[in-house]
Amino acid sequence: MNVAKRTTIALNPIDLEIRWRRLVTIMDELDAAVVRTSFSTIVGESRDFAVILVDRHGRSLAQSQLSTPAFTITLPITCKHFLRRHPAETLRPGDVLITNDPWLASGHLPDLTICTPVFHRGKVVAFMGCVAHISDIGGRIDYFEDKDLHEEGLRIPPAFLHRAGREDDLLFEILAANVRVPDMVIGDVRAIVGAERLGAARLTEFLDDYGMDDLDELADVILARSEAAMRDAIRRIPKGDYHAAFDVDGYKEACRVEATVRIRDGFAEVDYTGSSPEREDTSINCVLNCTFSDTYYPFKCSLLPDLPNNEGLTRPLRAIAPEGSIFNTGYPRAVRSRSKMSFHIHMAIYEALAGVMPERVQAGSGSFWTLVAFGEDADGLPYRAHMLPNGGKGAVWGQDGLPTIAFPYNGTITPAEIFENTAPMVIECRELLPDSGGAGRFRGGLGQRIRFRAQVARPVKFFVRPDKVRHPARGLLGGDHGQAGALLRNGETAPWVTMTLVDGDLVELRMPGGAGLGSPLERTRAAIAADVAAGYVSAEAAVVRYGMPEPDLDASRSQASAARGTPGASVEAPRRGTVPQGMASKPRRSRKTSREDGR
Repeated sequence: MNVAKRTTIALNPIDLEIRWRRLVTIMDELDAAVVRTSFSTIVGESRDFAVILVDRHGRSLAQSQLSTPAFTITLPITCKHFLRRHPAETLRPGDVLITNDPWLASGHLPDLTICTPVFHRGKVVAFMGCVAHISDIGGRIDYFEDKDLHEEGLRIPPAFLHRAGREDDLLFEILAANVRVPDMVIGDVRAIVGAERLGAARLTEFLDDYGMDDLDELADVILARSEAAMRDAIRRIPKGDYHAAFDVDGYKEACRVEATVRIRDGFAEVDYTGSSPEREDTSINCVLNCTFSDTYYPFKCSLLPDLPNNEGLTRPLRAIAPEGSIFNTGYPRAVRSRSKMSFHIHMAIYEALAGVMPERVQAGSGSFWTLVAFGEDADGLPYRAHMLPNGGKGAVWGQDGLPTIAFPYNGTITPAEIFENTAPMVIECRELLPDSGGAGRFRGGLGQRIRFRAQVARPVKFFVRPDKVRHPARGLLGGDHGQAGALLRNGETAPWVTMTLVDGDLVELRMPGGAGLGSPLERTRAAIAADVAAGYVSAEAAVVRYGMPEPDLDASRSQASAARGTPGASVEAPRRGTVPQGMASKPRRSRKTSREDGR
């Protein structure tokens, strides 16, 4: 049997699914290798990274199932930039490429993009890629106060991290000399390179097992079928232009998010004209790559939640924004805190489309806050501990929002024991906040309270990047907003700057709740009673926010408590529903530029 015949047989639907899933499994193994060999809490515990397989043309084919969503879109864009600078035929086995340029990669300097070419039968057939938020990249300590990119740290243009299997000593020295925790940063970089070598070995085994010379035919089929599936899904949305606009916290003053979602025949775009201009006084600006990735993700969640991510799914999508706007900032604007704006993109899309696809939108989420503790220990050695605590998730049709689950993100929270072992802090409590989820037919997910107590011989620097403090997560279709967040130091409202804590200081985070979906008056009494019995909703809120008569509440609460204590019994719960959607955009002539298909 020749190779061509084997390939044709392999592309029947069953064999295609087996091969496709095997590629995902390879990336899951690579993902686990990064976690197990990493040095920092931001990578190993918070999982702020993604591992992605791209073909020799830079098109993404597969990723690990726990990869950070935004990086799924930006890494293939970056890989194409690598290939323009260093064509595949000029690469050698053992080469590794790196950059963190925000406009070529994922939007801010702490995210390193590292790609290793995979050779098979003497030629490049693919790249193993990873984007990871490293623990430090130098620059100012105060994230929000950066005035331009040069205050934010070290920028690495597309460069060789390894040449023919050997580290570029000078680049490693430059990186180590410009960060506060060089052992941690270099350790993570080497962990990523090692994991990518493992992934390359597994991919060559895959190709040998199926007698394949390269991935080209398999990639073409995966991408074409995925694109067709996305176009079909978009066709189910009524054609038209849909608009949403609202204010968000921003920094020091509110910022405007405005989006027009245009649905055409198998194509969708989001135009962010009307949003705030880029800011010169803070780092909350977004590059277009970042805007496009956060535009794609909610759309994917709603329309094709079960299809593995790959570049074919992005082809029917486009995002546009005026140059110089907060969603299409230009060099050298500061961008380190870009998530303060990009994490509101999904809400603009949901709000715009709620009237035409109510069963596939999601109410606003509390998202996560970035938290960093850093300083020197008693021996004078530097430490740096990250945590990404989550607020409540917004409700979807048929399902309440989940408590303390990030959206639009899928990272994990650093365990208290790990954080306390890394930084001189004690986490005194982590608890759900009753009534923090927005009321609705389907209730928003609860936020949480976390208290950190400094136990230090030397002062500790403590930075928190809060959001939804002044403008909470937004309800949809008659649902209430979630509860706003709060940041306190020793019982008083804390400033959004890096705090210097001394022994005994207490910092409290009240993470915002997710918003509700649908009128609270439509929520079943059994569901309200179950919430009260579980402590998610207070009796007062059940009466005031849900209109539950007090006598009925008392009776229902007793029934719910009894049901919970009876084996095999259950309280009526909302049925499971789908998760949200998103969109992307189309360029217009003028000052606007666009990002489409990762180009």
